[in-house]
Amino acid sequence: MNNGRVVITGIGAVSPLGLDVQSTWDALISGKSGVGPITAFDTESFETKIAAQVKDFDGTDYFERKQARHMDRYTQFAAVASRQAVEQARLTFEEPEEIGVVIGSGIGGLSTLSLQFDVLAQRGPRKISPFLVPMMITDGAPGQISIMLGARGPNYCVTSACSSGADALGAAYEMVRRGDANAVVAGGTEASITPIGIAGFNAAGALSVRNEEPEKASRPFDAERDGFVMGEGAAILVLESLSYAQRRGANILAELASYGATSDAFHITQPSEGGEGGARALKLALKKAGLEPEVIDYINAHGTSTPLNDRSETLAIKSVFNEAAYKIPISSTKSMMGHLIGAAGAIEAIICVMAIKHGIVPPTINLTDDDPDCDLDYVANVARPVKVRAAVSNSFGFGGHNSVLVVREYQEDH
Repeated sequence: MNNGRVVITGIGAVSPLGLDVQSTWDALISGKSGVGPITAFDTESFETKIAAQVKDFDGTDYFERKQARHMDRYTQFAAVASRQAVEQARLTFEEPEEIGVVIGSGIGGLSTLSLQFDVLAQRGPRKISPFLVPMMITDGAPGQISIMLGARGPNYCVTSACSSGADALGAAYEMVRRGDANAVVAGGTEASITPIGIAGFNAAGALSVRNEEPEKASRPFDAERDGFVMGEGAAILVLESLSYAQRRGANILAELASYGATSDAFHITQPSEGGEGGARALKLALKKAGLEPEVIDYINAHGTSTPLNDRSETLAIKSVFNEAAYKIPISSTKSMMGHLIGAAGAIEAIICVMAIKHGIVPPTINLTDDDPDCDLDYVANVARPVKVRAAVSNSFGFGGHNSVLVVREYQEDH
């Protein structure tokens, strides 16, 4: 049995700003953008020609060539980030049945699926790779990570669009609280910067087309925002019961205090009117954490840079925090990393951990033109020193998903 508290002991990341947590964090605090022209394919006929790609990543630098060939890019990202997190946590697998793996991905192996469609069209069904299905499916990543680590506890994928990473952490949090695992390697991963991925989001009218100024394209809460910028990468955390972490003498980075999730039941892509669904998720997460709104020191916003999301999220925050909403530093790190879809909630949870650890919050860059509907403190353009004891991370997704995590400073007597 555990004591109901869940702590974070390891973090790992592969992002458009760096191939580990520290380089990513340093770039965020510096206000550096990871957005640029797409180099993965020819964008001449595409409306959007920019994205936040992971740079200088080659799977064969981390895995044997044959193994790398049998892992989609989204799985490779997750596996590398998992190794980083497990190494930092100094997590051993002497009791492998007590360690689980829960990874979120909204789309899965889209690059593999796209390539194999070309094979089918050009060479016929007999030439399709036997590895198509295990490389394509969203639970290919947690399956590969479970095998790589030897983790034999619960192992599955969570898919809830842009909430996938947050929901994976939420599922892992509840798993540890129930006593179904002592520790869980959890987070999110995505690699959907492909022709069909960009074309699909363009068709939905979701992406920025500010192609001439890539670094200024993602501008959450700004009056001139015109859509989000696609990102890619992975973020993984090691979650443990407090009793297990203490028993093994782990270094505790922070505490995952609660998780709240709701559904809009409103529209497949648009948020509910007035941010009602997001507000309910925020209230639920705060209630489960036993925290009053006034004690939250930082909010990492979903902040996609779409007209509807940013306005709706602002309304949700105001309805929950009331006058305190104007005093809380809020930032959207998507302004620098783009939108990592299924990995977004996980990388933003890690940012909350780092803000607690370092006493500084990253900025929302490209915030230069005030939108009267978005009038809160979004930490415009420059990072800010802030004593962060409790932070909230918002994630909202197509399908009406609203997921909120509360991360707080670890103290023995909480």
